[in-house]
Amino acid sequence: MPFFSIIIPLYNKEKFIENTLKSVLNQTFTDYEVLIVNDGSTDNSLERVLQFNDSRIKHFNKENGGVSTARNYGIKEAKSDYIAFIDADDFWYPDFLQEIFQNITHFPEHKVFTVAIEIETPNNTIPAVYSIEKSKNQDCKIVDYFDASNKESVIWTSSAVFHKSIFKVIGDFDVNLKSGQDTDLWIRIGLKYPIVFSWKIAARYVYDRDSLSKKKEYIATKMDFSKFSGLEKTNPMLKKFLDLNRFSFAIKCKLYNDRDSFNRFYNGIDCKNLSVKKRILLKLPSFLLKLLVPVNLFLVRIGLNNSVFK
Repeated sequence: MPFFSIIIPLYNKEKFIENTLKSVLNQTFTDYEVLIVNDGSTDNSLERVLQFNDSRIKHFNKENGGVSTARNYGIKEAKSDYIAFIDADDFWYPDFLQEIFQNITHFPEHKVFTVAIEIETPNNTIPAVYSIEKSKNQDCKIVDYFDASNKESVIWTSSAVFHKSIFKVIGDFDVNLKSGQDTDLWIRIGLKYPIVFSWKIAARYVYDRDSLSKKKEYIATKMDFSKFSGLEKTNPMLKKFLDLNRFSFAIKCKLYNDRDSFNRFYNGIDCKNLSVKKRILLKLPSFLLKLLVPVNLFLVRIGLNNSVFK
């Protein structure tokens, strides 16, 4: 049995999948299987994958049902105790699995392991900024998910490895959500499990402007966090985390002039959990917010990811 099962959901990523798969096959730790779940791609994504001849790769084809159905399919087919996901447009450095393996060895009682990431935009690549401080000579840290994710989430789909047993405890990806399925799962994980977080940047999130989750029509279908409404009343760290996410979605809704969705997110926020800057941004009219977008893009281009809307 391989040590890791790596699941790659594939849907219309012909421009990216070759680089992603190469980064997986170039890992220094080699005891793994790769499960590529083709979710009804209509471009040449599958043809790109079939160019690779490696016995560790397994192909699965299914009708298009969304990324959650593809990931859940992979979980059921996985042979390993430790499951990693990588999106078909992201990238691992060669020591990603080795870093995770070392931390599993050092902390065998834990179930969730993750590394720091960097974010590649069309103009720049910048390291993620986290809400936890790094002590001198500290390589990794056991963190609470919500406390550690007030800036960037310490779990990204392509940066983490999970013991397979956790999916029996908390369930898998929610197929009823059109967008935000990963955040929903991270919240459920964070409520039950501490996270072994490595400061080593070993994964890269690649911004794809054509991704479904970035399309205007998907903003209103983002999760509304209502399933956590009871828990957030007694868990201040969860409440703050949810309010920061509500803020982000509310800003996007206002930029798209979606007043109903804006109100839905805004009305759930306790503004005490937001900085003064965020409170002001929520009050600005949409035309002023739109004027700030080019400023925000410029700051990101020059490497300042703690930008206007952060």
